[in-house]
Amino acid sequence: MMSSRFSDSQKGILFALFTALLWGFLPIILKVSLKKLTPVAVTWFRFALASSVLIIFYFIRRPSSLRIMIRPPVMLIIASVSLGLNYLGFITGIHYTTPAIAEIFIQTGAILLALSGFIFFREKASLRQVIGIVMVFGGLTVFYRNQIIQLSHNIAKYQLGVLLTVAGGIMWAVYAIIQKQLVKKYPPMELNLVLFTIPAIGFLPFVDFNQFNELTPGMWGILIILGVNTLLAYGSLAFALKYLEANKVSIIITLNPVITFSALAILIALEVSWVVRENFTYISIFGAALVVAGAVLTVLRRSK
Repeated sequence: MMSSRFSDSQKGILFALFTALLWGFLPIILKVSLKKLTPVAVTWFRFALASSVLIIFYFIRRPSSLRIMIRPPVMLIIASVSLGLNYLGFITGIHYTTPAIAEIFIQTGAILLALSGFIFFREKASLRQVIGIVMVFGGLTVFYRNQIIQLSHNIAKYQLGVLLTVAGGIMWAVYAIIQKQLVKKYPPMELNLVLFTIPAIGFLPFVDFNQFNELTPGMWGILIILGVNTLLAYGSLAFALKYLEANKVSIIITLNPVITFSALAILIALEVSWVVRENFTYISIFGAALVVAGAVLTVLRRSK
């Protein structure tokens, strides 16, 4: 745990920044994993590894914490199912499109998390936030239409990927709204015990384990990195939501596309062979910039 020298707000910002950094590199690594495995297999492994690590840790250090798995709150079960669908929607979207494209459209989750304050808690939207929402949807439209124009084939595949990514974003918003309420009552990492275990069990019947027999040591390393990413990112996010307002967490995680685009640009400049080349024009980049800028404006709120 962080030193008491940090205020709760500072802790929340640091946890959210760490989450954004992990998620910024995530779609690139996911795309590499899909060369040998199906989206369901990768998703199951991520949850299974993260769940196993937490169960072993609490079994050794604090067995009483495992009781939450016996009779988990109904809302926690809903959040867990939503998170599982978010993972599957996002990685399938990456499978059908590219890491950068999926990262742009998954921002619908952060926007919906910010909008939840207006919908569920009757908060008033400022003019700045309305402009931000218009910018987001305008940017998504520009980005989507330009990418369609650039594609000479597999348009249906691209459209399906975008649809699944947006669905994943919606599911993430459901998870985050519930998580924000639950961390007031339960320790964040105990919640993750259930959040990781239910999808790990749920996806198990759909995994073809023969795929794992042919994996190279390098690909096993990729899978382990993805599992650790799940454990660290969502552990960090839970603490961020505990210490910081949801809208401020949303502001920080909307930086994910910037991190993803920057990482891709560096890897392409280094001529890394396993990186998928993106087919962007100045118009599509403008659309992506609109999405990020609009997302930041949407989740900003006036300090009280």
